[in-house]
Amino acid sequence: MRSSLAPILLIAACSFDVPSAVDAGAAGAADASGASGAPDAYTGPITYYRHVKPILDAKCLQCHIDSGIAPFGLGSADEAVQFAGMVKDAVVSREMPPWLAVKDCDDYIGDRSLSDEQIATLAAWADGGRAVGDPTDVGTPLPHDQPRLTRVDREFGMPIAYTPTQEPDDYRCFLIPWEETEARYVTGFRAVPGNPQVVHHVIAFLATPDQDLAEYEALDAAEEGPGYTCFGGTGGSARQWIGSWAPGSMGTDMPPGIGIEVPVGSLVILQVHYNTLVAGAMPDRTMVQVKLDDTVDKVATVQPWTNPQWVFNADMPIAAGDADATHSWDFDPTGFISGGHPMRLYGAGLHMHQLGQRASFRIDRADGTSDCLLAIDDWDFHWQGSYGFRESKVLAPGDSLHMECHWDNSQANQPWVDGVQLPPRDVNWGEGTGDEMCLAGFIWTRE
Repeated sequence: MRSSLAPILLIAACSFDVPSAVDAGAAGAADASGASGAPDAYTGPITYYRHVKPILDAKCLQCHIDSGIAPFGLGSADEAVQFAGMVKDAVVSREMPPWLAVKDCDDYIGDRSLSDEQIATLAAWADGGRAVGDPTDVGTPLPHDQPRLTRVDREFGMPIAYTPTQEPDDYRCFLIPWEETEARYVTGFRAVPGNPQVVHHVIAFLATPDQDLAEYEALDAAEEGPGYTCFGGTGGSARQWIGSWAPGSMGTDMPPGIGIEVPVGSLVILQVHYNTLVAGAMPDRTMVQVKLDDTVDKVATVQPWTNPQWVFNADMPIAAGDADATHSWDFDPTGFISGGHPMRLYGAGLHMHQLGQRASFRIDRADGTSDCLLAIDDWDFHWQGSYGFRESKVLAPGDSLHMECHWDNSQANQPWVDGVQLPPRDVNWGEGTGDEMCLAGFIWTRE
């Protein structure tokens, strides 16, 4: 069974965004490395319009556009010429475009990473005179898997604008009552930032009536102004996600026939991460658009996944000075969350905080084989994401999920405060900025 789950970048929590609609341009889809659509045979010099523009359009313009979160635009020839050196440095180092998944783990929808040939093209153009070329001689657009939200049935969001008060990162949660009078299924999601210059990511968490909704109302009431400060989650027990947004996302539909059930009386907790490093503190009023259906063939669940001992018993110690602290966990989830039935997985994500270095998530099969779901060898707290499998996976009873995380708690990896690097300290599981997590997540349906 083919699935379509677009990657989405975020900070402070894993997020899972499940598309099925992709651009018509994805026909003749890119290979696993994103290398299809390389510059065609051409005997002349490398030019912006023929060789560079197709790469930038497909891989960079989700963020590098006017009013986008990136610090400069790349949507015109003049901008590309001006910033070519910076582009070269960022792509040669593979800092950009942000795509953390190890390529030989699995084949993912919407891979933004560049092939070696594309990197060489951008570098050679930056170093070779930056010829613009003929505007009528534009190279063939690169195919890509850009998802779209195909229908908007409801829009809701922050009741009033909020201006970030913490620099440069402010994590704020806003409470939004779910006003549907009958149980509905969310089958598509899109967040619409009110001010994309400061909104870095958005996550819509779901708190159902069987949970303690008063705990969130108390958090909200304890702080002045709209919402309350939150980091790594909602500050409470809600872990289910409805959807999320990061720069470049145009929203997405779920795979046909599945959806997330939202009961009457639920509460949406909208977590917005603001980054004011470039634009400064500016007001924002973010909204959410959803596609709703009355029925679905299969109920989907966005499943956070971690060792309960780490969470409830503070049993994930990361010792001060340890440059490679490691924790792992194996567990068969089928008896616990699917009633012993096989589970179909559509995509995966990983989450750590600022000491994270690398992490992996896989299925260990009962027959002794393994199926890599996601591996990240160079963790970047500021570019977390979920990654959708081109082919969904079936997890059968007797199989187990294996998760492993590594952290660097050495002196060299400590944060700086007021020009002074802090000494390392013992760290454990927690919601705070200075705490850590080892969390995986996946969206699944019962077979």
